[in-house]
Amino acid sequence: MLKRFLSILAAAQLMTVAVNSTASALRPPAKMVRAVNSTVRINYGADGHIIYDTGKGICTVYQGKETVFTGVSSSVKIKGKLISSKDYKISAYAKTSVSNGFGKGFKHTFTLSGNGLPQMQQVFYTYPKKSYFFTETIISGTGISTSHIVPFEGGLRNIPGESRTLFIPFDNDTFISYDAKPFKAPVASVSAEAGVVYDNDSRGGVIAGSLEHMNWKTGVFTNASADGNTIKVLAGYTEESVTRDKLPHGEISGKSVKSPLIFIGYFSDWRIGMDAYARDNRIAEPPFVFNWKKSTPVGWNSWGVIQDKLNYEKAVKVADFFADSLKGFRAGNTAYVDLDSYWDNMIKGGLEGDFSQLKAFADHCKAKGLKPGVYWAPFTDWGFKGGADRKVDGSDYKFGEIWTKIGNEYHELDGARALDPTHPGTQQRIAYVIKKLKDCGFKMIKIDFLGHAAVESNHFYDKKITTGMQAYRRGMEYLVSQLGDQMLIYAAISPSLASGRYVHSRRVACDAFKSIKDTQYTLNSVSYGWWQTYLYNYIDADHVVLENESEGQNRARMLSAIVTGTFITGDDFSKTGQWTARAKEWYQNKELLKVIFNGKAFEPVDGNTGTGASAMFTKKAGNDFYLAVFNYKSDTSSFTIDANRIGLTADKTYVMSELIEDNQITLTGKTTIELPYADAKIYKIKLAPVGH
Repeated sequence: MLKRFLSILAAAQLMTVAVNSTASALRPPAKMVRAVNSTVRINYGADGHIIYDTGKGICTVYQGKETVFTGVSSSVKIKGKLISSKDYKISAYAKTSVSNGFGKGFKHTFTLSGNGLPQMQQVFYTYPKKSYFFTETIISGTGISTSHIVPFEGGLRNIPGESRTLFIPFDNDTFISYDAKPFKAPVASVSAEAGVVYDNDSRGGVIAGSLEHMNWKTGVFTNASADGNTIKVLAGYTEESVTRDKLPHGEISGKSVKSPLIFIGYFSDWRIGMDAYARDNRIAEPPFVFNWKKSTPVGWNSWGVIQDKLNYEKAVKVADFFADSLKGFRAGNTAYVDLDSYWDNMIKGGLEGDFSQLKAFADHCKAKGLKPGVYWAPFTDWGFKGGADRKVDGSDYKFGEIWTKIGNEYHELDGARALDPTHPGTQQRIAYVIKKLKDCGFKMIKIDFLGHAAVESNHFYDKKITTGMQAYRRGMEYLVSQLGDQMLIYAAISPSLASGRYVHSRRVACDAFKSIKDTQYTLNSVSYGWWQTYLYNYIDADHVVLENESEGQNRARMLSAIVTGTFITGDDFSKTGQWTARAKEWYQNKELLKVIFNGKAFEPVDGNTGTGASAMFTKKAGNDFYLAVFNYKSDTSSFTIDANRIGLTADKTYVMSELIEDNQITLTGKTTIELPYADAKIYKIKLAPVGH
């Protein structure tokens, strides 16, 4: 017996030695090795490693010489009973080679069994070229059904300095904001899909976030207490104020149930980490929508000012203004003229009626060298107060049959009732309306209130669908399939991370119009959500409205769009006003338009503003470096531009050219500028140093 035990232990030690090797060459699949009361070392990146204690079902994560996470375990709740990786008697380990979109690396699987429990697997994916790793938890057995898996939970290293924990919203509805909260005991926070704890001074921080969103909603809980910091990633998270759900998360059943893949890492600059997180989301769930290879979207949307007063005459005059007076406002020789809600003012007889005037508008735009756009909210019923017996457009069903069921009630938000994305009546309506819009010749569509398709329901029409995210996938895949490749697809209100598969562009926040408060609200989402620029082809700041606000507020609102990466305007250009003159001057500024040609957002300089926004943003595009500065304060304020802090070299001298007012200043180390209340500036900085 002793001889057998020593043989098993020696095999486990040999496997550990194999794991410790930093060689990047892939090895053949390893046999499963039982490891009893021993540790296994897993290397990741250049200097990271994980020590897994097979006797306790926990691990410790290191980055260099620093301990990042301690006592990390996994757990699952089945029939009300919480089962932890720490509850098992026996753990076996296997290492196999993987080659996928993330690169060449290794899959490390710990299989836990014993104590009459269902089998649990804790899986880690490591890549020599990535300074972070992925993990997931799988539970297997007879009749597995769960709505609660925690793939990663443990102690969190102390983050010194001005530490913050970031709340990331699930969507951009109800004017919700990101919130960078101070992370000092006692504080407990939860964030949707990803959690970040970082020091704003050094920018060092940890990130934990889901990379898969087709089955689960995920929450990341961070806690700072006198006893230490903790972090927990929960697959199965719902909270009405965040995910909009009035029901608990639906259960997922099968012989084997898997958590989402989770991104885990410590970064010297949390902003670099979030960029990597966004890029990896796009790899983990590649776009279902066709890839957009054309120019950055610029143009106009009717919801900015015209709103419910939209009609054919106004829309045509706006198109004429862009064709005749804003010829220089283009990206790739393209500008969109997009009709938002109330385009049905141009049709007769409802959605099953006469679309000829709408088609005439689209034809007029194309004749003027413009691309026509349109709007729709495919998963909402705005007329639900008219009763359940109303006929569904393009279908023989009644609306009462396709409403999403929430217990004995229905899901309502924003004044609209949700439609079940899995119901054939919902899908027939989508197919019918989208065909009408495609036949009109539209080249862009803004789709809105998509979060209504992601809510948990007590039952969907398709009984195989049991969670809100499964329903969202079903609805969005059907919608995108109907749209085909004719239109640029733009999402307004929508889940932040789950929508990356389905659309080209996504609005970063809720509605924004013309004031400095609108600018700050929009830039809150850029300050803490800029990284979505790598999840989507584009992110968008909503329609820029100038109207009769001060010149400074106009400038700030316009630059909030430039900083986000696209440029959609919203004034009523069917008539003349202060806004038309400023639009002619600013919107045709070639240097300003050049900033957005690569379609990528700026990144924030600071991340310590709570629900506010960073005052400074930077972007490098080729050999050009840009700095935007905003003053949201109530009076004239001074801003110190620190070359080192914004990503330049402190002992060099740079020429900074302001792109709107066309003046220059020099930057050596630090320089101070003054900005009036509700104003902004954007500088282009020559990277070639001058004088030193």
